[in-house]
Amino acid sequence: MSSAGLRLVFAGTPDFAVPCLEACRASGAEVVAVYTQPDRPAGRGRKLTPSPVKQAALAAGIAVHQPDSLKSTEAQQALAALQPDLLVVVAYGLILPRKVLAIPRFGCWNVHASLLPRWRGAAPIQRAILAGDAESGVDLMQMEAGLDTGPILLERRTPISRDDTGGSLHDRLSALGADVLADGLRCLLAGNMPGAVPQADEGVTYAHKLDKAEAKLDFQHPAIELERQVRAFDPWPVAEGEIAGERVRIWAAQAIDITHHVAPGSVIAANRDGIDLACGHGALRVLAVQRAGGKRVNVIDYLNARPDLRRTP
Repeated sequence: MSSAGLRLVFAGTPDFAVPCLEACRASGAEVVAVYTQPDRPAGRGRKLTPSPVKQAALAAGIAVHQPDSLKSTEAQQALAALQPDLLVVVAYGLILPRKVLAIPRFGCWNVHASLLPRWRGAAPIQRAILAGDAESGVDLMQMEAGLDTGPILLERRTPISRDDTGGSLHDRLSALGADVLADGLRCLLAGNMPGAVPQADEGVTYAHKLDKAEAKLDFQHPAIELERQVRAFDPWPVAEGEIAGERVRIWAAQAIDITHHVAPGSVIAANRDGIDLACGHGALRVLAVQRAGGKRVNVIDYLNARPDLRRTP
């Protein structure tokens, strides 16, 4: 198949999906339309704001469709009228009914930010960090009616380090997603459709949507679990904890394997190395915080503003 002969529709919404849209354009296939969620209020003024994918599509001169749902006959007819050979879906945020999945000649592909069947669902990046997974990755999946249950076409893997945050892993997987999608499109355009491998029946887990309430740190828990919360919830919703009576957002912290005999949440030490807070096991060394109404600061600046905190050499 020639690249000009492949009519492609792209469906995506957030920043994560933009590199995949660019990969579709770079493949040489004809991107005939982009589907994205309706504009949403954003920022302090709650002004209606187009999604990152919409902004990228308009900048590239691609027609944009923003239906509230794809369940209606009208929405499905509008998609069918585009005569797509392939629908590529990346973090779109809307459910695709069976009738939509059947419209494109080659079906629908999805780029998913986990190693399926682990972490099907809405928040695979953060859930992998929270669980202490050693690696993550992206799967190019042939979509079917179930939630992230389709067979895998191609896969990329990457280790998760102790330095990784939700933000850093997001960015790395976004780039890997564009790479794996580009490979899949090259195969398809060469007439060599990637082989579809069914997902394993074992190891299925679900990455439920993040809730802001999860960001509150419970110092009864082991320090390593709290470190993962801090990392996973950067940049959203950002971990929250109490330091000597003041609730702050905690942007950076590391687990320290020490033995103590004080109540969880107590300040063990506070110096230029960090603020060590007692946990159910070990201590959490806080490195960067944000006070109410303030901005993110390192621990030295915070301690300068909190002379009441006990300091140790």
